[in-house]
Amino acid sequence: MKILLTALLAATPLAAATPAFSPDRVKAHVAFLADDLLEGRGTGTRGHEVAAAYVAAQFAAFGLTPGAKDGSWYQQVRLQEQKPGATPAQLVLTGPNGVKTYAQGSDVLVGVSRRDAATDVEGEVVFAGYGLDAPAQGFDDYAGLDVRGKIVAILSGAPADRPDEIAAHLQNRNVKAAAAAARGAIGLINLPTAASERRSGAWAKSVTSSAIPSMTYLGADGLANDAAPSLKANATFNRAAADTLFAGSPQAFAAIYAEAGTPKARPKGFALPTRVRITATAAFRTVTSPNVIGVLPGSDPKLKAEVVVLMGHLDHLGIGPEIKGDRIYNGALDNAAGVATMLEVARAFAAGPAPKRTLMFVANTAEEKGLLGAEALANDPPVPIGNIAAVVDLDQPMLLYDFNDVIAFGGDHSTMGEAIARAVAKAGVKVAPDPMPEQAIFTRSDHYTFVKRGVPALLLATGHGNGGKAAWDNYLGTDYHQPSDDMKLPIDWAAGAKYAKVNYLIAKELADAPTRPRWYTGDYFGATFAPGAPTIPRKGR
Repeated sequence: MKILLTALLAATPLAAATPAFSPDRVKAHVAFLADDLLEGRGTGTRGHEVAAAYVAAQFAAFGLTPGAKDGSWYQQVRLQEQKPGATPAQLVLTGPNGVKTYAQGSDVLVGVSRRDAATDVEGEVVFAGYGLDAPAQGFDDYAGLDVRGKIVAILSGAPADRPDEIAAHLQNRNVKAAAAAARGAIGLINLPTAASERRSGAWAKSVTSSAIPSMTYLGADGLANDAAPSLKANATFNRAAADTLFAGSPQAFAAIYAEAGTPKARPKGFALPTRVRITATAAFRTVTSPNVIGVLPGSDPKLKAEVVVLMGHLDHLGIGPEIKGDRIYNGALDNAAGVATMLEVARAFAAGPAPKRTLMFVANTAEEKGLLGAEALANDPPVPIGNIAAVVDLDQPMLLYDFNDVIAFGGDHSTMGEAIARAVAKAGVKVAPDPMPEQAIFTRSDHYTFVKRGVPALLLATGHGNGGKAAWDNYLGTDYHQPSDDMKLPIDWAAGAKYAKVNYLIAKELADAPTRPRWYTGDYFGATFAPGAPTIPRKGR
């Protein structure tokens, strides 16, 4: 009997045990990356370079292969930093009540061209609702309006009755800017709604954020990337400035603001009896900052050509305006915790049998500057974009409680959502629906750059269960993009180890599956960005 049992055990392959994940290792990674010595890991700074070297050293210690095209750990991203020039920006509004001049940071925030050192734009103003131009999706805000050579004023966000990810895509500022430019507009004014004010917080917070230099990435032609280069200027108004802008108009801004607060608001556009002139200068400098890329080759002779990407942004805000005696924006949860999770997953995979598909681990740069490192990666990936089977983005895991659910932002557009549900169930965790669709999170992190290239991709975050909602609300209201996002937060390191285990299971499920994820038949994002790609009917339909 003993001989027979031994023979049976030898003939039966045992399922590989799930590796152990260490709270102490997660804590050690976060402690290093969020230390004051790294000065907030601002893009293009010495602190970020040190963080990138740390991640590369960890990849090397695990035994990963350098993943950049040049055979190194680093994909160098060329960026353009933009600061205010010698002449302060201002906006002059001329209307029925006379002329009013706004200095930068008063009731108006001015943004200027990414390609011109001096901006001087003037034109009549046309209100165009939310500025959404997608008739097939029920949005036709430019119908009947002539905005050629004019400045378009639009409400921020989208109607409240469409808190879905299609609306999240359409309300993205770059998408709205491109829509206005396609109609011939020369400038854009963003107007507040109650929802946008809740998202942005106090106006003073927006003014503070506007003082941080902006960036974009430089294309192969050396030009700054710009979704709408024909739009030479933009501005964001608070309610006081918006009231003045609409003075003497067919409808006061107060009425439009109130209408926008109703569930099915569709404010109609009209020409305003006002002109706006925006003048400003800008100073530019070129910055180089790396994406850090490590690869674990797959084990299957056929499937190893396909790649599953696990990534998290390494940058944060660097040194900024002083708040309560602190100027270092450490970014412990945003996103040292996400990178620490990725490192733990990479270590676990490297120590065990390789999965069938190749795994690529990426610590992106310049997410806080507008997803720029991920844009550069998706624009010029180390492997053909068609070989990338799936992307999972780890951004700002809320490790302040023992989570029992996760949110897969974008998971319901492809079979990735089903795969993730199967994977996390092995850890006793469930997938919950998006609890805050009004935040448009699907379009606000690095995975979205791959969605726009037709790759199934999503953002994973801890959910609202088991005290999660209170933790999220408190963090977003108190610590998000503040110096207080540091190691003094009551971080639950056991939750960090659990989150690493969950992401290991997800990556393994995707890497070992017999088929790569597919977009669902008729899904908006699949049809828009991957026309002609194989699809699969959604279950139950």
